[in-house]
Amino acid sequence: MIKRAFMVGIVVLTLLAVASAQPDRQGGSSTGGQGRPFGPPPGVDVLLSEIRFGGKIVKGAPYSASIVTENIQVLPDGTKISNKGEGRFFRDSEGRTRLERTLAIAGPFVISGEAPKVVFIYDPVISVNYLLDEGNRLARKFAPPGAPSTGQASPSSGQEKTELLGKQTIEGVEADGIRTTVTIPVGQIGNDRPIEIASERWEATELKVVVLSKHKDPRLGEVIYKLTNIQRNEQPKSLFEVPAGYRIIEGGPMGGPPMRGGRRPGVF
Repeated sequence: MIKRAFMVGIVVLTLLAVASAQPDRQGGSSTGGQGRPFGPPPGVDVLLSEIRFGGKIVKGAPYSASIVTENIQVLPDGTKISNKGEGRFFRDSEGRTRLERTLAIAGPFVISGEAPKVVFIYDPVISVNYLLDEGNRLARKFAPPGAPSTGQASPSSGQEKTELLGKQTIEGVEADGIRTTVTIPVGQIGNDRPIEIASERWEATELKVVVLSKHKDPRLGEVIYKLTNIQRNEQPKSLFEVPAGYRIIEGGPMGGPPMRGGRRPGVF
């Protein structure tokens, strides 16, 4: 069984890594995801790769939605492995965001027993992030990551093709679609035939958030991410605040004292 402290640490590190790597805007990209044709690396939840924190603030477009993710993999012997995840996402008119995620599964790890619930709040108005541990009524407070390097990203190691898919209505909102296909040539990674990796992403025109993405890599399987039950209305301010009675701990896993024995002192 994976300890709750360890799992929450993984989530925070992943969220901050995503925020640092995706500075353009929350949930969007004009180029098919800034090198995303290869998709999220093994073990990284696709939900975290589509929901960005710390990027460009989106104001005047509040909404709430349910999030559904599915990871499908077919083994060489025909065995099919399918894991689904769910979450909730909220954004208010000031650009504050809240992500709720039950960690029944995290990357390659399956959590036995009662799955912990993670609540992550990003408040750009006061420039602070909170990670809430509802079970212990604790709030980890830490500053958003700094601006990423402006250096050029490494070029893709495959032959890339991008195709605009036009517009369609998904879950009641208009979205622009883009498909990026990367072909790894024969012999580049020891492959005896070309490998084709396809990513399809649909971004809501007004909300500026990904409402549907599909990533298919024959080496890793297929990952599907979708927003459902989108409600375009203002969200209560209380969703983006630490509830009364919570103990607030300053500093987060990306800072503070060094790791000891696989965890930082006081990390929940």
